[in-house]
Amino acid sequence: MVTVSAGAVDRFSLQLTFVLFLSVVVVTLFMALLTAPQRDEIGEFYLGNRAMSPLRNGLAMCGDYLSAATLLGSTGLVALTGYDGLMYLGGTTVAWMLVLLLIAEPLRRAGRFTLGDTVALRMPRRQRPVRLALAVCVLVVTTLYLVAQLVGSVALLTQFTGEPGATTRTLCVAVIGTIVIVYAAIGGMPGATAIQVIKAVMLVAGVTVTAALVLHRFDWSPNALLGAAADHGGSGSRFLEPGLRYGGSVASKLDFFSLELAIVLGLAALPHVLMRLLAPRSGAVLRASVVWAVGLVGLVCLAAGVLGLGAAAVVGRDTIVGTDPRGDAAVLLLAQALGGGLLTALLSCLAFVTLLAVAAGLTLAAATSLAHDLYGEVVRKGRASQTEELTVARLAAVVIGVLGMLLALVSWGANTATLAFLAFAVAASAILPTLVYTLFWRRFTATGALLSLYGGLLLSVLLVVFSPVVSATPASFFPDADFAWFPLQNPGIVSIPAGFLLGWLGSVLSGRQQDDAYEEFEVRMLVGAEE
Repeated sequence: MVTVSAGAVDRFSLQLTFVLFLSVVVVTLFMALLTAPQRDEIGEFYLGNRAMSPLRNGLAMCGDYLSAATLLGSTGLVALTGYDGLMYLGGTTVAWMLVLLLIAEPLRRAGRFTLGDTVALRMPRRQRPVRLALAVCVLVVTTLYLVAQLVGSVALLTQFTGEPGATTRTLCVAVIGTIVIVYAAIGGMPGATAIQVIKAVMLVAGVTVTAALVLHRFDWSPNALLGAAADHGGSGSRFLEPGLRYGGSVASKLDFFSLELAIVLGLAALPHVLMRLLAPRSGAVLRASVVWAVGLVGLVCLAAGVLGLGAAAVVGRDTIVGTDPRGDAAVLLLAQALGGGLLTALLSCLAFVTLLAVAAGLTLAAATSLAHDLYGEVVRKGRASQTEELTVARLAAVVIGVLGMLLALVSWGANTATLAFLAFAVAASAILPTLVYTLFWRRFTATGALLSLYGGLLLSVLLVVFSPVVSATPASFFPDADFAWFPLQNPGIVSIPAGFLLGWLGSVLSGRQQDDAYEEFEVRMLVGAEE
């Protein structure tokens, strides 16, 4: 085991990270401006270049999904909890298989710009209240995830500067948030795609090379790596057995199952991922694109697992926990041990770029829902011109970005993983039931959609408010208070089945409504409007 001093990363790494990050931002901003829509067409702003190759689409999908939590949080979880952390990474790859097999192609054939457009085909006479409910859920999910990215940028900065002051936090969030607004408001989907592709290439290359360095250090022997990780992981052989983090009690096992359920099902309902599925022009391109995305995400998760084990073996649990009890610094400490300041700076820059790219996709998804579903179809009742709607979309991107910055500053100190997992739980509890029932259940009605959307959203939030996330533990938002009657940190195991149940119940009780247009919708879903 190599000894790495606990504390902030060295000054050389900070300066080099800043130079690299600035260079990437300049290049990506130039590309975003270069590829920005030149005409006032909402289709180009919302979906971008629909003639992209499957590889580029797959890279963009991979970039949209993989956040800094994968690079920092997941590797730290593996480094501290071993087998349990590896199981968590496995859920990410399984989630993409669900998208490939169940959601991707029917949604692309039946959709236009947003999920609201898909639902409107099923419920043409009652589409406005459903679009409003969808816009609310999309706004909640994207805002939670956006705040997690912005808070994560400050948390990443602490690895270099130590605990930042109020001015430093504000400056960091303001700079990252402003760049995100520029990407989304000016570049639209073409600009967001450019940064997603660049980020995905950097992420895949960065983690693969670093994982290769780890394996090379142990003579390319997985057994040697696992043995060293167990020796220095602080738990002996238990490091490679299930239950180190999630097996202490029945509640912890249920919590892990709830978390995995939210990750696997929530991916298929994340608004920025759904938008990306609508972009390919043909079903064949979409299928190939999702296959690329599955492969790339699987490769990154495999490499992240190797990095986590490498951090435990090379750096050691004591140093990791001494630097950051949550383990987020594990991959940076590993980089420092393997390649010194240069590798540390490269991975730190990659983490910042990852935050930027995911935040840009989230901001664009929220702006699209607000401009198209809420303003264009609910407020203006479909009478808004393309120029008018495009202007609203750009203004909405600014508003969402500013809102995210303010909430990030207010919620400083919050656990970024908790915010992200809550976003997944809300998406799986509210948006996914509506999406699945819309695509595959003939008797689904607007009443069922409204109950599923609002019920899943409110139940998810309610369970989190009365969980250990908010009170009763030292890591809670209010550690001195105790009103946590719900024992789990993630509500998915309760709220996801409840969302589906509410959708079914509302549809059954409302009976067969006159606006049911499933026959026409089914033909379009199976054949496609242009195929």
